[in-house]
Amino acid sequence: MRSLRVRYCRLRTDGGAPVAELEALSFQQRFGAVSVAAEGIGGVETQPRFRRQGHMSRLLRQALAGMAQRVDVAFVSNGVEGVYERFGFVGAVAEGHLVIPVRNVEQAAGDDLEASVPGIHDGSPADLPAMIRLYNAAHAQRPWTHERHSGWNRLIPQATWRPGSQTLVLRTDGAAVGYAVLEGRAFGDPLGSVTVDELVAENAAAARLLLRAIARLCWKRRLSEFTVREPADSLTGRVARHMGCTYQQRFPPSGGMMAAVLNRSSLVRKLEPELRRRAAAQQPDRVFDKAFDALRRGDLFPDDKALVRLLLGYWSTDDAHVHGMSVPEPYREHCTAWFPGGGTPSLPTPYAHRLDRY
Repeated sequence: MRSLRVRYCRLRTDGGAPVAELEALSFQQRFGAVSVAAEGIGGVETQPRFRRQGHMSRLLRQALAGMAQRVDVAFVSNGVEGVYERFGFVGAVAEGHLVIPVRNVEQAAGDDLEASVPGIHDGSPADLPAMIRLYNAAHAQRPWTHERHSGWNRLIPQATWRPGSQTLVLRTDGAAVGYAVLEGRAFGDPLGSVTVDELVAENAAAARLLLRAIARLCWKRRLSEFTVREPADSLTGRVARHMGCTYQQRFPPSGGMMAAVLNRSSLVRKLEPELRRRAAAQQPDRVFDKAFDALRRGDLFPDDKALVRLLLGYWSTDDAHVHGMSVPEPYREHCTAWFPGGGTPSLPTPYAHRLDRY
């Protein structure tokens, strides 16, 4: 991902002293096969002596008003509980990860973990172009995901008191066919766990070898399991499920990864190609057009918080129905196709990989 463009929004006293500040970051955010211009809120801070006086609420409202002049949707990468709901945001991505027992990987491999895994090498900056290619092939059309461009490097550098990223690359005939980015350990940390921030492979055989390499590392540290931050419907997730694993998902009632619709009609218009793709409607038809116009106007799912959850795949049409939102019979077929929920053939699970969060 290219460096995020950042705007700074600040409040100052009449004398010029800083009161509160936040960053508005510009990027492209995906709703499946279509990405749209978006902005995210980060770096929110109020000076200690000005806290609890309403300054941040005022700054957020001003910042969102400015965002609405530029983009149609806003995001928060890691919202504070009980804060952003007041400004139209809603949790839109569930946090999920795989927990894989080392014994299951060993049994699937058919041998013990003493032998090294062929083709595994420590990664280097020269591997980044291949890693970007593999990542985009695996995840670029996943809701919430950023497509990574040439020059992307969000790997965390390691310092004495700061854990950095450890990268393993799998090569076959000299070409990279998979990689894993491990969450590093700070100096002095106990060897109590292994967490993989990303594990992406070109095919199932490569994914199995990478999982075996991670399991071998755990075996050497006398650990019984490891965590992989990949969605269950990814290639890695499918291979791990075949080996035997647990998929843990958290749906926070507040905070977390959040989104807000700023301009409903404009956002829905930009996502029309994506809605046609989900409905497999390549040619205009009157029912689609009527349903689409009703969605754009707000006659269908008038709550913008529900709309952004539906568009991103956090909710399906059935989920909306459970929460008291009915769909008129003429539009039910289209709404079911538009909003199947993530983890379905037409819409992968929404997922925000840690190395792309701001």
